[in-house]
Amino acid sequence: MGQLDGKVAVVTGASKGIGFATAQRFAEEGATVYLTGRGKTALDSAVAQIGPRAIGVPGDVSDLAALDQLFATIEADGQRIDVLFANAGMTAFVPLANVTEEHYEQVTGLNVRGTLFTVQKALPFLNDNASIILASSTTAARGPATGTVYAASKAAVRSFARTWANELKDRGIRVNALAPGGTETPAMVGATPEGLTAEEFRGMVAAQVPMGRVSQPEEQAAAALFLASGQSSYITGIELLVDGGINSI
Repeated sequence: MGQLDGKVAVVTGASKGIGFATAQRFAEEGATVYLTGRGKTALDSAVAQIGPRAIGVPGDVSDLAALDQLFATIEADGQRIDVLFANAGMTAFVPLANVTEEHYEQVTGLNVRGTLFTVQKALPFLNDNASIILASSTTAARGPATGTVYAASKAAVRSFARTWANELKDRGIRVNALAPGGTETPAMVGATPEGLTAEEFRGMVAAQVPMGRVSQPEEQAAAALFLASGQSSYITGIELLVDGGINSI
């Protein structure tokens, strides 16, 4: 018996990294999983790797029409949603002096606007007592240099978890934020500062972590499963730090 047997889950940004690992884990635990991603080729590959419990719906969460298509597909399949992991987003570090309007719009468009409208548009299709998981980040509380827009966007996501948990409590819907620390994903490689290799950057991040290493996507997926399942039935409105202790020690 899996922890999500008979459940329907949606994972956005599921083509790679934490989203993919989570979609895979949800399917292994018995859920039918709808995956979204901006790149059809990568999304098709993810679906093929996960197997018959996975259904891919290409789309960008910052495009409201794409979100409408996602939920229309789920409705057309006669499904309702038990778990929503609003994971799609981006990591980007730019010094304050170099922030441009384009950078601001891109980061907030995905991390804030995309998260907000993903959840809003899912509301009519969510079962009562569903679980919503939002992708936050440890940077929301740490204030890293060059993290002006990114950290603020994730702080907004943390705030969403509080307000939505309060607003949706009458339906028994739980809303929690998952805050990963440095995790070995393509997004981490993409955030490598100029003048460093990806390996050097990973080492620098790991050196700041009390556990002495970055996490693996599967470790974040395990935490997402906890928030998705009945194991966390009395938990709502929290930010679960999965960060090797960097924000607590």
